[in-house]
Amino acid sequence: MSVGGTLTQIGTDSEPLRVAIVGSGPAGFYAAEHLLKRGDLAVQVDMFDRLPTPFGLVRFGVAPDHQKIKKVIRVYDKVASDERFQFFGNVDIGDDIELAELKQHYHQICFATGAQTDRRLGIPGEDLGRSHPATEFVAWYNGHPEYSDYHFDLSVERVAVVGVGNVAVDVARILCRTPEELAKTDIADYALEALSQSRVREVFVVGRRGAAQAAFTNAEIRELGEMEGADLVVLPEEVELDPLSQADVDGSQDKALVRKVDILQQLATADVTGKEKRLTLRFLVSPVEIRGDDDGNVSGMRLVKNELYRSDDGSLRPRSSDSFEDLPVDMVFRSVGYRGVAIPDLPFNESWGVVPNEKGRVLEHEGGEPLAGLYVAGWIKRGPSGVIGTNKPDAVETVGLMLEDVAAERTLRPENTDRTVLSQFVSERQPNHFSYGDWKRLDQLETGRGEPDGRPRVKFTSVAEMLANLERDPS
Repeated sequence: MSVGGTLTQIGTDSEPLRVAIVGSGPAGFYAAEHLLKRGDLAVQVDMFDRLPTPFGLVRFGVAPDHQKIKKVIRVYDKVASDERFQFFGNVDIGDDIELAELKQHYHQICFATGAQTDRRLGIPGEDLGRSHPATEFVAWYNGHPEYSDYHFDLSVERVAVVGVGNVAVDVARILCRTPEELAKTDIADYALEALSQSRVREVFVVGRRGAAQAAFTNAEIRELGEMEGADLVVLPEEVELDPLSQADVDGSQDKALVRKVDILQQLATADVTGKEKRLTLRFLVSPVEIRGDDDGNVSGMRLVKNELYRSDDGSLRPRSSDSFEDLPVDMVFRSVGYRGVAIPDLPFNESWGVVPNEKGRVLEHEGGEPLAGLYVAGWIKRGPSGVIGTNKPDAVETVGLMLEDVAAERTLRPENTDRTVLSQFVSERQPNHFSYGDWKRLDQLETGRGEPDGRPRVKFTSVAEMLANLERDPS
């Protein structure tokens, strides 16, 4: 057992390896799964999240009309059913509990906190009214408790979404869905009402590179073309490949890439059927200024047309030409990448938006020595890349190093590893923390609320509402 900060036989029945995982998204659950499946190691995993409910971006980032993707929570639910697993929701590490205090109870701490904010465009007018980070809109329509009181002026008719990644496509698609399509999803009720009253009629998705470099998948392109209430428009001249892109496509073994270009070029010749809304995909253009009206709100966007060149690393990158155009839009959503948020008392690389690390071991600074017992997994480790499943091998890599360090006795030396003591400590610091059992009860209530209307669930969107439905005093 641990006495006076010393360690003996960690990972045995008498002294289980005590691990804290901060963040309950995919990376956190995959790390927990890999730890708990080890039959040769006695381990206890406690997972913390500043939000009351688990699953991170699966709950608050995946679009409400993509319910199949959300079924991955069944895997996480199985992990959470292990008696060696505990969940502490509505507990903010760095606020409710400091890192130094957490170290007193665990041999190892793994941060899987994701990338919570958007990167900026760095152009004039970015902070005008009706110019928003896309992540705020996504969190709002998904019922994130910290964004449920946000307001988006959907009385405007023309919207630009800057970026052509998954998030940008999600935002554009949700803006273009009919109320009837949205009413079949688990979108937040207040967002369903606001979008049902929306006057948005035209959405532009703006990408700085060409059709061959677009980050969205072929399935997403086809989905955009199958919306009930919106025509998809692609400009023929913008999906005609330049010689460099054509050479890349011709030499590629990636059949999906070839198919993507083919789909986009076919869409460019398709007839517009006159649906109520129109979604236009733009390529090889970058915003250089967001223009405002006398009230300080977005009234337009100036674009520069780009051309591609071969960089030193062999990739194709855009550079500005001397050709400009003005795009008449009244709202802008910026979706040019996520970045992580610094964690109190943990090293952080401001330039990259990640915690400095070597394959998951936290470093004292970039290129420095590892800090014993501290690890990262997921986007806070590698940056915002990949899909949900990408987090599994990422987490497995981190856990592999954690197990190496246990064997080498390179761990923290906690003062008290008793789970009961830890639970009491958490209750003192945050009396309104949520257990996994609390989540399961909320889950049943949410799905029950959705059943009468054929919806997957109707979400609770505030901590107070969740506590009230658990018959707990929110004060």
